[in-house]
Amino acid sequence: MTTTNLNSNTQVLVTGGSGFIAVYCILQLIEAGYKVKTTVRSLNREAEVRDMLKTGGVEAGDRLSFIAADLSADAGWAEAAEDCTYVIHVASPTPLKGYKHEDEMIIPAREGVLRVLKAARDAGVKRVVFTSAFGAVGFGHKPRTTPFNENDWTPINDKVPAYQKSKTLSEKAAWEFIKTEGGGLEMATVNPVAVAGPVLGPDYSHSIQLIQNMLFGKLKGCPRINTGLVDVRDVADLHLRAMTNPAAKGQRFLAISGESLWTIDIAQILKRRLGHYADKVTAKNVPNWLIHLTALWNPTAKVIAPMLDQNMNATSEKARRLLGWSPRPAEEAIVATAESLIQLGIVK
Repeated sequence: MTTTNLNSNTQVLVTGGSGFIAVYCILQLIEAGYKVKTTVRSLNREAEVRDMLKTGGVEAGDRLSFIAADLSADAGWAEAAEDCTYVIHVASPTPLKGYKHEDEMIIPAREGVLRVLKAARDAGVKRVVFTSAFGAVGFGHKPRTTPFNENDWTPINDKVPAYQKSKTLSEKAAWEFIKTEGGGLEMATVNPVAVAGPVLGPDYSHSIQLIQNMLFGKLKGCPRINTGLVDVRDVADLHLRAMTNPAAKGQRFLAISGESLWTIDIAQILKRRLGHYADKVTAKNVPNWLIHLTALWNPTAKVIAPMLDQNMNATSEKARRLLGWSPRPAEEAIVATAESLIQLGIVK
């Protein structure tokens, strides 16, 4: 998107500015001429965020300002939303390891989004674009052959892991708030599948870690797990489209590029495209029984065991049709991820 002066008096709040998706949203907003405010839990992170933007080719200067605010407390949110036309709410509580009860994940997620929506409503913001997740769409269903779409919701039952449950319940709470207490506030949600793409700094998504672990040779084989993929640059682009397009009001948008892939497909792409950097990548399947056995003592295997052989295909037809969104192929996102890890010296 090119810089235009039309947007120069419009201010956008991006929450959780140090995160992988948030940095790309800030980057594209600045390129499109907007003024941006962003929240970080600690103002010590300002230099890090500016460095990541610089790596992405943008000197934000005084078009970007920082406010300290945490999703678990009220302080800072009114100031953050003040004088903003739009809010892109990307921040979410960090997934806890070793939590005692799922409510430790669910309650902060729900309260965090309601805090942001209240601040947005009270400040007279026009629209909030809320980063939800595929986790609120495609988990806990019976096996199916048709792709998931925006009408699907993850059911709330014991089969669904706490993180996906927290995503589902916080998105449902957000829609309920808009309906009952939102006043004139509009909302759209973006529900990305696994997010890949060029890494700008140390803070990145779980999907990137999968690719990194493959390149490091930490994955001795490919579990039979199916996942949709999307490039972070396209996720940010979809947020900006959902922010301003009248057709996005009150809508959910799945962000996926093409068909979902199996872990072995990702390994084969790396082998084919990355030469000697992919020497340690293992492109062979791990039998399911081995993962079920390992799950008895290994926490990672325990998390992935229920996902084995589940078809996680989804469609982004709605975003393409309503918003003219056109994501790059998943293979390009995978290769861009790996190349950025090499450039940053993370993979040698």
